[in-house]
Amino acid sequence: MTDKNEMIFGIRAVLEALQAGKEVDKILMKKDLQGDLAKELLAALKGTGIPLQRVPVERLNRITRKNHQGVIAYLSAVVYQRVENLVPMLFEEGKEPFFIALDGITDVRNFGAIARTCECAGVDAVVIPTTNSVSVNADAVKTSAGALHKLPVCRERNLTETLRYLKECGFRLIAATEKGDYDYSKADYKGPLCLIMGAEDRGVSYDNLALCDEWVRIPMRGTIESLNVSVAAGVLIYEAVKQRIVE
Repeated sequence: MTDKNEMIFGIRAVLEALQAGKEVDKILMKKDLQGDLAKELLAALKGTGIPLQRVPVERLNRITRKNHQGVIAYLSAVVYQRVENLVPMLFEEGKEPFFIALDGITDVRNFGAIARTCECAGVDAVVIPTTNSVSVNADAVKTSAGALHKLPVCRERNLTETLRYLKECGFRLIAATEKGDYDYSKADYKGPLCLIMGAEDRGVSYDNLALCDEWVRIPMRGTIESLNVSVAAGVLIYEAVKQRIVE
């Protein structure tokens, strides 16, 4: 059954949700769970990209007192899309797509704020990885002021491979990083574009930086070394909007 926190309890109920095509955000499973139904659930999860976490039973018991049978699934607040499906569609519509990729961002409030800016600016999609990342839950939707119900969100198993695919499709990849070569306003944001924003503590990963066409930085005039990531995203997004406006 599902409760107000968008959770499903029990192996059979989770299996039925998967078979019904429900958008499952992640699954928590008791570490030592055995049995035919557990094996059936693991088989059903293969190839789905849905994150599975093996956890102590005490964690499951803290989440709910109901009969969870060793399994709790969280439902997503939206239907995730795939980059490889979205890109051809946007090109067929005659658009020059504008994506934002979030690398290692785990704070749902930052995610919601970025999504709100993206929707206001006409960004075509936000791309997130399945692991070490935020997901679309009720808090993120609330912070986004409902933007996450309108903005396509693509959740991909391998962000680096996804960025490589975008580059092969003709996208310009621009990373925001303190290692940036020059001021963000000097970059070229025209044409098919993907901006990559990293976590405030670690930044964009090296593998993803290596794929980028440009590394840009936002100049800091004060004593604090960096902006909140949602603010930094807003600065870059609207610089891109300014350049992409057709006079």
